[in-house]
Amino acid sequence: MKYLVKYSPEMTIKSRPVRSRFAKQLKNNLVVLLGRISPEIEIIGRWDYIQINVPDSLQSELGYIEQILASTQGICFFEEVQHSKYEDLDDIFAKTLPIYRDKLDGKTFAVRCNRSGNQPFNSMDVEKFVGEGLNHNTQAAGVNLNNPDVVVKIEVRNENLFVVEKTHRGLNGFPMGSQDGVLSLISGGFDSAVSSYLSMRRGLLTHFCFFNLGGDEHEIAVKEVALYLWMRYGSTHPVRFITVPFEEVVREILEKVDNSQMGVVLKRVMLRAATRVAEKMNVEVLVTGESVAQVSSQTLRNLSVIDKVTDALVLRPLAMMEKQDIVDLARSIGTEEFSAVIPEYCGVISVNPTTRARMHKIEKQEGQLDLAVLDVAVENAVSVLIDRIDLEEERSCKEVRIVAAPEFGEVILDIRHPDEEEKRPLTLTKNVVEKIPFYKLNSAFPSLPTETDYLLYCSKGLMSKLHAAYLLEQGFDNVGVYRPGP
Repeated sequence: MKYLVKYSPEMTIKSRPVRSRFAKQLKNNLVVLLGRISPEIEIIGRWDYIQINVPDSLQSELGYIEQILASTQGICFFEEVQHSKYEDLDDIFAKTLPIYRDKLDGKTFAVRCNRSGNQPFNSMDVEKFVGEGLNHNTQAAGVNLNNPDVVVKIEVRNENLFVVEKTHRGLNGFPMGSQDGVLSLISGGFDSAVSSYLSMRRGLLTHFCFFNLGGDEHEIAVKEVALYLWMRYGSTHPVRFITVPFEEVVREILEKVDNSQMGVVLKRVMLRAATRVAEKMNVEVLVTGESVAQVSSQTLRNLSVIDKVTDALVLRPLAMMEKQDIVDLARSIGTEEFSAVIPEYCGVISVNPTTRARMHKIEKQEGQLDLAVLDVAVENAVSVLIDRIDLEEERSCKEVRIVAAPEFGEVILDIRHPDEEEKRPLTLTKNVVEKIPFYKLNSAFPSLPTETDYLLYCSKGLMSKLHAAYLLEQGFDNVGVYRPGP
């Protein structure tokens, strides 16, 4: 199988040096991502497109390859193509006919041709010649140039002919690594997960900052969301996950701040802490999941007061989105199901929250706080590379058992997201494989038979080890990790 990858429109309008740099970055990212599947996948960078050649031996991986391409920033769309050399217009038609004969039965169509190189014909000549041939040699309902049922896409590149079989949408945006880094404040809910995704789609190197208000279970749930987002949309580049212990800060606010001002004060304190974390990382921009007027602390007045606490640029990708649009996007990117079960650990709930905060009142309330607790929280923040989250967990539980070859009777629990599992199903001949997505595992595992040994499986072994460690800590000794060898 061959694919033609087309650059996002915003890449193509850049100056020639910038476009070349972005295209090179996208190619390098694909080399990393597809190289994890097989070094035999050939990736060829061109001015207008990237060509990907997948050997026949990897046909079973096509679904997974397409998922990777659909989740990679900088790609407008990618096409499955039949590639061959051609001699003339008759040869182009002859090679297009068998691909589209059955697809045109009873349907209207139009031929679209992109051409580059020196040929004795132009794109319109190809469209007219192939269109007439298909109209007379298939059961098509006729040509419709304005609103066809099927678009027959042909690309003529010098002596090469590409007949497009299917087109897939991409993420657009800019390639990961082409933009600067940001620090995204993530709670694991719909808003922060989607805002983090949107910053990643823009090519921003997105680090994650979590303010822990709900203990280990909440932290693990948020790490799951961050891991998922990074593994699917940003794993070409290392990023960090920073946990800031915030229980004492919240307690200080609860004890000393007027009830109506608590929400705004909490957001300002979080931005103050995030700014200091970002400065240590040489990151100048913060990302939050706030949407205008979604809750009381997010009125324009309150957001303005909140932002004045920091000199850092604060990006709010969701600022103009409605809640249902956010949930719909969460569903499309794969975060809806586990964001829905993450409890809200807001920590501070105002009975009659202000919607029009006044700076002098907020500053007066903050003047009553002992900000030494904030200093301690930032000092005790834990920063780890996201792909080493499970390795950095300091737990008192037993060491997680890693198994490359399961024994007879051990059951493999495939905890991957259903989208990934469907694209690349796990099949074993000697062991039963059951499917429990990671966002359901903690609630489902206690009901499984205790006499059975279970091995958790995910694509990189990160999430499976994280969950196994948690289950062992909860007293379940019948769990380990299945990590097959190369």
